[in-house]
Amino acid sequence: MRVRFEVSKVLDAIEKRLSTDPALARGVVDLAEVVRYADLDGGRPATLLRLGLVVDALSRRLAEENVVVYVVVDRALLSDADLTSNERMVIRRWADDGLVEVLPGAGDRTLEVADLTGLPVISRRPYDDQRERRPWLGEPGRLLCPGYGPGNATIEPAVPGGPQPPSRATVRGQEVLARLWRCPEPGCAAFGPSRAGRPGGQPPPRLRDGVPVCPRHDEKLLAAGPRPAAEVLVARVDGTVRQRFVVSSDQPVVVGRAPDGLDQGPGVLMLGPWLAEEARRWISRSHVVLEILGDDLVARDVSTNGTVVRVGGSRAESDRLMLTRDQVRLLGDDDVIELYPGVQVARAGQWSSGGVANPSSVMADAPTMMIQLPASD
Repeated sequence: MRVRFEVSKVLDAIEKRLSTDPALARGVVDLAEVVRYADLDGGRPATLLRLGLVVDALSRRLAEENVVVYVVVDRALLSDADLTSNERMVIRRWADDGLVEVLPGAGDRTLEVADLTGLPVISRRPYDDQRERRPWLGEPGRLLCPGYGPGNATIEPAVPGGPQPPSRATVRGQEVLARLWRCPEPGCAAFGPSRAGRPGGQPPPRLRDGVPVCPRHDEKLLAAGPRPAAEVLVARVDGTVRQRFVVSSDQPVVVGRAPDGLDQGPGVLMLGPWLAEEARRWISRSHVVLEILGDDLVARDVSTNGTVVRVGGSRAESDRLMLTRDQVRLLGDDDVIELYPGVQVARAGQWSSGGVANPSSVMADAPTMMIQLPASD
């Protein structure tokens, strides 16, 4: 009973790292491959816990907390007897909640998502048969290979060559991601009206002969207007990137110690768990509102003690701008918001490293009898 409880806690922790929003994801994973990477832990022929090992390895590679992955699931996995009934049930729940994609032939879809969004593929397959059609597979950092090292699962680029490149959608990807889509199937988790309360977080459609279709229901998608303008931001505390998040024209975000949300129903980013005592006393529950007005990212102070903007990311006092209650600042590309010294928010590309030496693990509660990494040579 204790082992079953621990496994459930790990699967719940993994669930928080899943998203089919390409703005948040840091890599695309074919789940059927991952669950059968037996050399990652020397255990059962297939286990869903291996997804946690891969998520942790990616976190260590990127030196970031709370790294999110885009998972594609081959439908055959839902009846795979090598997984437990609970694991199969969990995958179905993830699919119903729109956290993963389920469809036949997940391998092709994994590459399509990476092609359209610019995200790296996480796979041990070399994809030699795909390189002529998808030359980006030969670029540094676009194909990441799971493996194992001393005491930990690892992820290394198939083609070395520097840090992981930023995600850049192809021209066709930009076209399909610039629009919202609707699936004719009622209750579609990916392209339905209740897409996690944020239609802007839709995954890319599947393209069949250039026509957008729903990956799960195989129905032609209906165009539903332009996708809201959005910016991907990161919150950094004491030099460590703790959270990536999206601000869009349909979803402002309140950042603070423990925001309740304001009258427009925005999203919230709670910094409290990462703050030292003095920072907790200084930073207001709701400290700054980030929103997109037209094409501009805007910060509005709603705090007691004010919000600093480091113009151009500069540390010089002459470039330090203080916002007080209800003051607004249009943010330049390199501006950094500072709620308290060392507590910062900026666009995702502002810092070259996430700054985390040992990211928190989704596997912290895993039963040791089920996860036994092979010894290094």
